[in-house]
Formats: sequence, structure tokens, C-alpha cells
Amino acid sequence: MDGWPIPVGQTLVTYAAFVAIIIARYFMIVWPIHWALWQRDPSKVRAKRLSKRQPSVKIIRHEITLSTLSAFIYAAPAAIAIEMWKAGGTTLYSGPIDGVSGWGYIVFSAVLYLFVQDTWFYWTHRIMHHKKLFGLTHAGHHKSVQPTPWASFSFDPLEAVSSAWLLPVMALFVPLHVGVALALLMIMTINAVFNHAGWEVYPQKWVNGWFGKIFITASHHNVHHTKFTGNYGLYFRFWDYVAGTDRGYS
Repeated sequence: MDGWPIPVGQTLVTYAAFVAIIIARYFMIVWPIHWALWQRDPSKVRAKRLSKRQPSVKIIRHEITLSTLSAFIYAAPAAIAIEMWKAGGTTLYSGPIDGVSGWGYIVFSAVLYLFVQDTWFYWTHRIMHHKKLFGLTHAGHHKSVQPTPWASFSFDPLEAVSSAWLLPVMALFVPLHVGVALALLMIMTINAVFNHAGWEVYPQKWVNGWFGKIFITASHHNVHHTKFTGNYGLYFRFWDYVAGTDRGYS
């Protein structure tokens, strides 16, 4: 198989770099959003507050600890995928995009990756809420009954392992432009931070309109954290609708 084996030494260097990048990205994005929503005068925040109480220092420390640990898990398959790409062993590609078909595939691949990730997340997330698995896989994340932006990546180790490999493995088989891969990472990050913000940052007319009927926002995900059931999706409300687990808004 092209791209395998990969150099162990270089892969470890890439892994260390990814750990640093993921942690740095987490703080660079989460801190200003947390400050803008939670550390200013509430009358100056142009968003709808969902959380009933001010975040405690103890909960924020817990969220940061789990998020930092998750970085070490997510970095591993990403580093392996990058080294395999450098050796020609993945379907990642770069360079200019040509014609209508090229741009059409760009859009198709982005939607496909998001939908597959959303599908995997919905069903594994729902399984992890089973009483026999919850304590081992998902209880740490749900210590944030009223989540903050810091909870966006506060996954239990087994939960992080269950999702970290998905997109790198897809890149072995489903062609994806490097630029789209970077855009997807940004969408994943912003989506996770906004949905755990404790505030609804999108305009209420969006939440009540077609946008909120398709996409998950903080108003939708906050119900999951306060009720511990239903609203299991990541990006879309599709599977919650199909499986009858949509609980609406907070």
C-alpha cells in the first residue's frame, strides 16, 4: 500500500506539532469567545443567554483538562494521515480547482464529510448514553450541565478515540482537497464552540427559521446538556428527526 510504512521519527515530530497546534487553536478560539460572552457586561452581549448560572472555575478547569487530553488523542490519527499523504498514500489532493466539475466535487465532498461525521457522531453519541456505557465514555462531558465554550472539546478519552480516527480514515478512500480539509476543521471548531457557548449567538430569526430547522445551534444542543437525552446530533437535526429524538429548543 502506497504511503506505508511511514517514518516513525518524522511521524512523532508531526504528532508533537499537531498536539501543540490543536491546543493552541483551542485557546486562541475559545478564550476570546468566552470573554465576549461571559466576562463582559451582559447588557453588551448581543446574544440570547441560555445558561441559568454563571460558569464556575471548577467546571471550566474540568472542561479545559478534558479538552487538552483530547488533543493528544486527536493528534495521533491526524499525524499518521499527514505522513501517509506526504508519501502518496491518501486521497488528499492540492492545487488549483478546474471547471464546474472540480468545484462541484469540492462542494459535494465537503457536504459528504460533514454528513458522514454527523451520522457517526449521532449514533455513537446515542450509544454512549446507554446506562452501561455512559460512565465510561461520556460522563465527563456531561459534568457541564450548563456548558461553556471551554466544553467544546471536553471529551472523555474513549469518546475522543471513537471519533478521532473517522476523518483521517475517510481521507484514505474519499478524495478531499487540502483546502476543504482545513475549512472542515474550522467549521468543526466553530460549531463545537458556539453550540456549547451557553448563549445563542445566531439571530433568533435564524434559529426559528429554516436555518434552525436544519442545523444544530446552542438552543438545540443546550437541551441535550440540561435533559441528558435527545438532541444527539452534531451539525444537522436530520438523524434526530428520523429517529424521533429531537427535543426542540431550550
